[in-house]
Amino acid sequence: MKTRNLIALLVVAVFSGLSIQSFAQEESVEPFLGMWALTIDYDNSNAGWLEVRQEKGYLDADLLWRGGSVNPVGYTLITDDNLLLVQGRDVVKKREGKPDRTLHPLQWFEVTMEGENRLEGVATFPNRNGVGVEMVSFTGKRIPPVGEVPKLKKSMFGDPVKLFSGKDLAGWELAEKGAVSGWKAVDGVMVNDPVQKQGEAHIRYGNLRTTATFEDFNLKLEVNVPRGSNSGVYLRGIYEVQVMDSYGKELDSHNMGGLYSRITPSEAAEKPAGEWQKMDITLYKRYLTVTLNGKTIIDNQPIKGVTGGALTSDEFSPGPILLQGDHGKVSYRNIVLTPVVK
Repeated sequence: MKTRNLIALLVVAVFSGLSIQSFAQEESVEPFLGMWALTIDYDNSNAGWLEVRQEKGYLDADLLWRGGSVNPVGYTLITDDNLLLVQGRDVVKKREGKPDRTLHPLQWFEVTMEGENRLEGVATFPNRNGVGVEMVSFTGKRIPPVGEVPKLKKSMFGDPVKLFSGKDLAGWELAEKGAVSGWKAVDGVMVNDPVQKQGEAHIRYGNLRTTATFEDFNLKLEVNVPRGSNSGVYLRGIYEVQVMDSYGKELDSHNMGGLYSRITPSEAAEKPAGEWQKMDITLYKRYLTVTLNGKTIIDNQPIKGVTGGALTSDEFSPGPILLQGDHGKVSYRNIVLTPVVK
């Protein structure tokens, strides 16, 4: 694929006011449609996700690149039987504290099909000073549809497993090499306190994960979030159920109990900061149910893909329970997992 030709095509379309879609009318769209699990060529945080769809004659895409949220792609093009995703945003440059100029740097992702259910790509990120780029390769594997809504029966659950003894952190370990642990067991409570010292170098605190892995299960726990703090419960290490002080805020997928940037709670069920809250979470066949403080806020909803910060983009292998510990102070207790026995 010739990047210069593709970018030139984009620039011509933008500045001439022509429809971007008109350039792709004769190209083959079908092979790229659907959802893709991305593996990115980084040493860590290498999971991503892509969905390409065609609606009402327009081609659109959503992209998750490592951390953060799922975001819509600015421009999605098919040309020469290849896919080009282009992102851009306004950046205001300042001089002496005052706005000097507004730039619109672009990032682009060039993707080719490598078989029916596999793709390869290269992402290009221009440096902030406008000189040079960072190029990162990635691969993608097609994600099959989630299927029909599953039905669980009580007889399908095994014996409960107590993941935290209340005495120590046996059965848990840091998820990141070289990170500092802010976790400890205190009076039956698992406490994370990532203290940063003013005027000193930033300390990189780690997330805590179980040494054991799980497939489908029900997870019950209690959590206490101080004012302004933030954590998360990762199911199989890939799906983050948000834990944060969001009391009094409008409904959002980034609020307490939501599936981060993917599924918004049906109602606000969180308590004020500093109070113990109960979470009851069931993950079964890529469907999620979340009950917060006795109210079901996500009711057997399908999960389209991993969330930001996932340990892997693989949705079909067992994984750990991971508690986010690099954001703020948080406490957990009474963590019990009951596996689904098939």
